[in-house]
Amino acid sequence: MKTPLIFERGGQGHHGVSLPRPDVEPVRLKVPLRQRRPQLPQVSELEVVRHYTECSLRVKGVDHLFYPLGSCTMKYNPKVAEDAAALEGFIDVHPLAPQEAVSGCLEVIDTLEQALKEICAMDAFSFQPAAGAHGEFSGLMTIRRYLESQGQTQRTVVLVPDSAHGTNPASAVMAGFTVRQVPSTAQGLVDVEALRAMADETTAALMLTNPNTLGLFEQDILEITRIVHQAGGQVYYDGANLNAVMGIVRPGDMGFDVVHLNLHKTFATPHGGGGPGSGPIGVRRHLAPFLPSPRIVDGRIMPEREQDPGRVKMFYGNFGVIVRALTYVMMLGKEGLRRSSLMAVLNARYLQKRLSERFALAVQAPCMHEFVLTLQPQHQQLHVSALDFAKGMIDRGIHPPTMYFPLIVEEALMIEPTETEPKAVLDEAAAIFFELLQLAQTHPQILRDSPQTTPVGRIDEVQAARHPILRYQREDDPCC
Repeated sequence: MKTPLIFERGGQGHHGVSLPRPDVEPVRLKVPLRQRRPQLPQVSELEVVRHYTECSLRVKGVDHLFYPLGSCTMKYNPKVAEDAAALEGFIDVHPLAPQEAVSGCLEVIDTLEQALKEICAMDAFSFQPAAGAHGEFSGLMTIRRYLESQGQTQRTVVLVPDSAHGTNPASAVMAGFTVRQVPSTAQGLVDVEALRAMADETTAALMLTNPNTLGLFEQDILEITRIVHQAGGQVYYDGANLNAVMGIVRPGDMGFDVVHLNLHKTFATPHGGGGPGSGPIGVRRHLAPFLPSPRIVDGRIMPEREQDPGRVKMFYGNFGVIVRALTYVMMLGKEGLRRSSLMAVLNARYLQKRLSERFALAVQAPCMHEFVLTLQPQHQQLHVSALDFAKGMIDRGIHPPTMYFPLIVEEALMIEPTETEPKAVLDEAAAIFFELLQLAQTHPQILRDSPQTTPVGRIDEVQAARHPILRYQREDDPCC
């Protein structure tokens, strides 16, 4: 049954709140801010409550269903982290309070920094960035300020693999660099010889995710970082896939100079729908003076410095996310973090093995935390696309994987089961994949018409992207 819009509920004269009569005289503006009254729905309190409750029941997340959204690490987050973040001493503080009044909060940030420095083999962190892409931009600005201090203004190029997240080249351009694409081999890894030919005196940095977006560990990582360093560049670690190696191998030991972490992926903050997020950046010692400021050092707020990029966000970052992350680290400990990564890899390899019985892998190699299927054979033989399979999954109670990414794989489905899913759920997911494959072979039109159990069925996605309807259109609205 279709859920009515809030504008389609209520009626003339319905209202749900009575404001107290003002005790001051109203002021009339000489120039009206609106040409006419806002066209708001007239609804009672009960109608409002029922509407948003009904909408909330249609929202699906990790707490509802299997959510294998590749490269996003949509794992279940323990509720103890939510309890910690909601403690009165953390939520009832003001960011402009004197240091003496928020020493506990400062200690939280400092303690998490010490833990992340150990996990990543970095020497200093800034917690200001609000998300992963924001961390990328901040890390690149840190590199840029460092290069400027060294008089290396000719280093204007950032190298980015062709399998990278789209935010990598976007962040590089925003930070004032130009981008050159490094090709991948047939095995889905960085083409080392191509990188060797590209790295030169113009190279500012290489941005790399390891494991990469195909879920493969870059086996030549030490040679890759050596090539860039030999050319005089810095190596940037995109921490989107840290969940595969946390507690096992450290970015600093692989030769990376800068790392951003997605606390909202790896360290126990639910995400999706635009937030909340946190993308702290860690650096080696030579880059520490160029981190965004102010920073928290030894539990004290350090003043801004002339050589750093300044603030990239107000105050010290998304503090609630930082509290959740510290809770998660303290709860699991060193061995627990390592085990979570091992379980993430085990789950991914198990599901990869099950699905490879009937689907083609993008790369024939054991994966780390995620893997990529190519549905190109189904598309060519059955005229059913990866999009059709994804829509069919919605009808069967699992969230679709990431579609059509990485871009170097035709008809890609990128699947990340995470460490929090039990074997029974993975077997159920495999059964759904096989059921959809059988449907594609016998009744493909049903898949092409999916989803069929949702309030809105298959939409014209091209038209929705090019001509979005961003506001409710009333029949009596002269603007429509």
